[in-house]
Amino acid sequence: MQESSYLKLYREGKLQDRIDQAIEIMRNCRLCPRECKVDRLSGEIGHCQTGRKARVASFNAHFGEEVPLVGRFGSGTIFISYCSLLCSFCQNFEISHLGEGREVDPAAMAAMMLALMRRGCHNINFVTPTHVVPQILEGLILAVEQGLNIPLVYNSGGYDRVDTLKILDGIFDIYMPDFKFWDEKWAKRFCHASDYREHAMAAIREMHRQVGDLVVDESGLAVKGLLVRHLVMPRGVADTGEIMKFLATEISVNTYVNIMDQYRPSGEASGEIMINRHITGEEFALAIQQAKQAGLTRLDSWV
Repeated sequence: MQESSYLKLYREGKLQDRIDQAIEIMRNCRLCPRECKVDRLSGEIGHCQTGRKARVASFNAHFGEEVPLVGRFGSGTIFISYCSLLCSFCQNFEISHLGEGREVDPAAMAAMMLALMRRGCHNINFVTPTHVVPQILEGLILAVEQGLNIPLVYNSGGYDRVDTLKILDGIFDIYMPDFKFWDEKWAKRFCHASDYREHAMAAIREMHRQVGDLVVDESGLAVKGLLVRHLVMPRGVADTGEIMKFLATEISVNTYVNIMDQYRPSGEASGEIMINRHITGEEFALAIQQAKQAGLTRLDSWV
């Protein structure tokens, strides 16, 4: 079993330095591309509606994730409440927009990680971690001191700030970002983030620099690397073909990509004529064709 990256940093005494760096950013918060510059250490809140403490909606062994993460005993998911991107069509709307969940301190965060590991989960999978990086790291160091030793997964919407990701270099073993939109018009309309593409591109480049292509062990479990998710949207608004070309030409043709067909009009999407329906079989088939035409060689195993 390959040793998780963060254990080396802990032994070298560098993990606390990373925690300190991340916490300091919260004083004039620039953790995500929104750069609200509020003082979250004093309880102020910005776009993500989260102050000094993280909120967690739930934690459990999840069997609906990608095959290399699930294995026999599941991916140990910790669902973070609120979000810095806030897509209008979010399928976890109650968690991301309404903040369903409870505030947790570092000890509680550590206890969740340890409980999932002891249950047999193959990794700790933080869902929507971008706005609570410091709080995750505070919990991590406590969990390491109590024996945590399985891979960490950074499962984000792709709207991440490179400076924050650099603090995580050597901490997260697996990065699993979305790449949602190519055209700034749709990113602005559905996420109020016209700069989504530029930040997603930069973030994925940095993630790949840190961990490389996805590596799996002899049993097929992910141990390190990049895994990109792409949700096919109705009427081609995600510009799947352009995203696949970027991944193949500027990241790696060996990028592991999960092209997902489970879009449904959630949240506020029912009022949006462009995305107020499920995708068709033809739209999904086209997305798969575009990925293959781009030269990508590792589409999720069921496509």
